[in-house]
Amino acid sequence: MVQVDPRPRAGDTVTSVGTDNRRTKGLSGNSVGLLGSAVIGISTVAPVYCLTSTLGPTVGQVGVQMPAVFLAGFLPMLLVAFAYRELNKAVPDCGTSFTWSVQAFGPRIGWMCGWGLVIATIIVLSNLAGVATSFFYLLLGEITGSGTIAALDGNRPVHVATCLAFIAVATAISYRGMTATKGVQYALVGLQLAVLAVFVTMALVKAGSGEPAGSIDFSWTWLNPFAVQSFAAFTAGLSLSIFMFWGWDACLTVNEETQGSAKTPGRAALIAMVVLVGSYLLTAVATQMFAGVGDEGTGLGNPDTASNVFAALADPVLGTVLGILLFVAVLASAAASLQTTFLPVARTVLAMSAYEALPPSFARVHPRFRSPGRATIAAGIATGVFYAVMSFLSENVLIDTVYALGLMICFYYSITAFACAWYFRADLRRSARDALFKGVFPAVGGLLLAAVFGKTLYDMWDPAYGSGSSVLGVGSVFVIGVGLLLVGVVLMLVMSRRSPAFFRGEVLTRSTPALVVED
Repeated sequence: MVQVDPRPRAGDTVTSVGTDNRRTKGLSGNSVGLLGSAVIGISTVAPVYCLTSTLGPTVGQVGVQMPAVFLAGFLPMLLVAFAYRELNKAVPDCGTSFTWSVQAFGPRIGWMCGWGLVIATIIVLSNLAGVATSFFYLLLGEITGSGTIAALDGNRPVHVATCLAFIAVATAISYRGMTATKGVQYALVGLQLAVLAVFVTMALVKAGSGEPAGSIDFSWTWLNPFAVQSFAAFTAGLSLSIFMFWGWDACLTVNEETQGSAKTPGRAALIAMVVLVGSYLLTAVATQMFAGVGDEGTGLGNPDTASNVFAALADPVLGTVLGILLFVAVLASAAASLQTTFLPVARTVLAMSAYEALPPSFARVHPRFRSPGRATIAAGIATGVFYAVMSFLSENVLIDTVYALGLMICFYYSITAFACAWYFRADLRRSARDALFKGVFPAVGGLLLAAVFGKTLYDMWDPAYGSGSSVLGVGSVFVIGVGLLLVGVVLMLVMSRRSPAFFRGEVLTRSTPALVVED
């Protein structure tokens, strides 16, 4: 049974709802502190996994301006992070983008915003499982010295079966709640950041000595985004850059389980963003200096290197022994993120179900683990099916889904940013601080991401976009991205018939502080 808390907030200009006035959905409260929340944000982004997957493709789009594009991708994310922080202070709800956009713009836009978050998470979960599988067999091959074992990754049935096994394990851990999730994250995040620091240091030292054949000297022009050869190349690179920062909002989706739910998640998100942009810039500069951007040897423009940069550079940079640690770091990064990435999708589905936007069964919380068990299992099944199908339909499924993921991210982040400016529209004249952090910054961030969304949508129609594959002459990235959004529209129409009260705006409104799912 779903109940609405009858106590309204005191008018539209009230910008805070204390945790004492809220009723939870049955999740485990006060399970995560500031450090734990920041670690969840970093882990969900999976910096080492993102770098090995996108350094090469980004260089392929913008050349030596890769560091500049990373900075350009960080700017709208930072502006949107301010929107998340302000909205979380007012309504610390695990539905985050879904809940806030419904309260700002109504049930239909809010439902599609929630769908964008859910499907983006399913896409990245499938990619994480694929990368974890690849590095699992590469690591086994390095340890055993057997090329036959390493080649198992190229065996499609074996690869897919192993992916499904990784997804099942991650689902099981997430199903057991925040305590089990926290138990492995500190070690895995610490490991990948430590190995990344060693890689950056050794790459800079070797590049400075002129040891690698393709090494190049650092130039401050690498930080100039206006030096990119074309606007189309810039937006393609920016889409990849935005993908690399995606996931920090996992800090917010566990807000109902965080100590100080109104303020701690927002602070944790900003900490995670700073750690990420620093790591990305240092790694981009060090890798570019060491390997160069040529299309031969270890150059980042070489397709054999670009598809998996750390696999190609592990031995040249770290040597045979330490190189194994880089394989371990990528595997740890993908595995850690595979686990924590279940958090936002499960909690968004939980909130959508609690507010009657999805079937009520997804709102069930496990009585022992206090986790959205059924929503977590559904996310695991959806991820496995999506990856298995895409693996056999697309020759370069990882590249195509990464590009499609950038479209989804821009979609729901921009809606959330605009929702912040609209939700707080009555507060913007109160002070300069309110005007900037509740209005100007979110609106500018939303406009930037909306522009990237529109330009990317236009460009991805071309089959040359992404991996170069197509469906009936249309780029496969376009088919994946737009097709998944249309699936959301169809599901929304189905749910509007099953849950008319929600879509009439009777369940979740601006004056609804919280809902609770009763046993």
